[in-house]
Amino acid sequence: MSGWTSALAGRCARALYAVLTTLGQPLLRRKLARRGLQEPGYLEAIDERFGHYRQPAESASELVWVHAVSLGETRTAAVLLKALRAEHPTLRLLLTHGTATGREEGRSLLKAIGRSGDVQVWQPWDSPAAVARFLSHFKPRLGLLMETEIWPNLIAAAHARAVPLLLINGRLSEKSLKQARRMAPLALPAYGALSAVYAQTEADASRFAQLGAPVQGVFGNLKFDATPSATQLAQGQRWRQSIGQPVLLFASSREGEENGFFTQIKALLEAQRAPAAPSSGANPSAVSTNANATNFARAANGFKVLVVPRHPQRFDAVAALAAQHGLRVSRRSGWPAAGPAASEEAMRADVWLGDSLGEMALYYGLSDVALLGGSFAPLGGQNLIEAAACGCPLVMGLHTFNFTEAATLAEAAGAAQRVADMAQAVQAALALLHDAPAQAKAVAAGLAFSARHRGAAQRTLAALRAYL
Repeated sequence: MSGWTSALAGRCARALYAVLTTLGQPLLRRKLARRGLQEPGYLEAIDERFGHYRQPAESASELVWVHAVSLGETRTAAVLLKALRAEHPTLRLLLTHGTATGREEGRSLLKAIGRSGDVQVWQPWDSPAAVARFLSHFKPRLGLLMETEIWPNLIAAAHARAVPLLLINGRLSEKSLKQARRMAPLALPAYGALSAVYAQTEADASRFAQLGAPVQGVFGNLKFDATPSATQLAQGQRWRQSIGQPVLLFASSREGEENGFFTQIKALLEAQRAPAAPSSGANPSAVSTNANATNFARAANGFKVLVVPRHPQRFDAVAALAAQHGLRVSRRSGWPAAGPAASEEAMRADVWLGDSLGEMALYYGLSDVALLGGSFAPLGGQNLIEAAACGCPLVMGLHTFNFTEAATLAEAAGAAQRVADMAQAVQAALALLHDAPAQAKAVAAGLAFSARHRGAAQRTLAALRAYL
């Protein structure tokens, strides 16, 4: 009886979900139009999201479909796809995305490794009609979903057509597990209909299993197998040497975090200008309740600040926020080819803004210490593995649930240190900036940590051979 009741609840939930996703299509179009004002990429080929394509329909099931929703997932997919293309050079790929940054990164990826017959389109909106048109048009033989992408209608339709769907590099936080349980009639059938899940960690595997997902392996994190651009890294390091001052990076900063960071930097600058008279305007307590202005003035002497926002549509907003704090801003897009040291305006600035895409290796190479964006607010943290691979020591906050195991391992290895809040983060970063032996030890620890955890790509590729 309980099984019958569960099945009935699932059918009812799916029916309601199908109605809501169908009725929600005009709202999605309006959302894309608004988003496109800031990121024109969202205005590209909008009809693809509803299952209408310019490409000719496939006559046979040849395409291996890879869904990488955004920038990070696309870069992770690149690690696997390069290995896949090397082993199966005639394989045809269908690459889908949900965000403009993901699509742009995917376009670059296909230019690098693509072949004739590869296809790139938007992920279909999860309404029954859009999903059906997508699957009928492209007839994928296999679907690889990167990391977290679970769409009930899409998975149900693929299952009904006997298209195997595999969750690759799968991760599932405790928060996501709780959310899935609250939506059990909808979520459990979706997880259960997957053909296989290859999890990043044993903890991820356990959480997937609790939702009925068919966990077939724990392979580690594909991000460890990503190789930073050697050209970018070398360029950043050259620029750093030419500056003659250490650089503090706030990497992949998120909305709600920059304000606190700029408050710290502003207080440091005020203390530096008037170390003997904090009452004249400096606010040492804004930096730390345990450090006075004179100490911070000494710490602040001679370093540069670089902020790289996670989302490109926020570049202007972050620049404006820094200006509201009275900080002078110099943007990467305005630097000469020789770097910021060759720009008088950049060297006078209080804050450098990394307003470019695809250059994180350059920014890490340019920096001596980095704060991890997304970890100083309950956002789960951004990719800390890339920083370690570039040899950039990290300071992170309490919120790293998107990379729980990687953050724990990095901290244990000495590649990263964890602090309670932004004030402590700035203190810790400044201490590391001015402690050459400690900094060198953290750099070596990061590189060793990165190398030690590679191998997920080959383990995943071996598992995929059964489907190829």
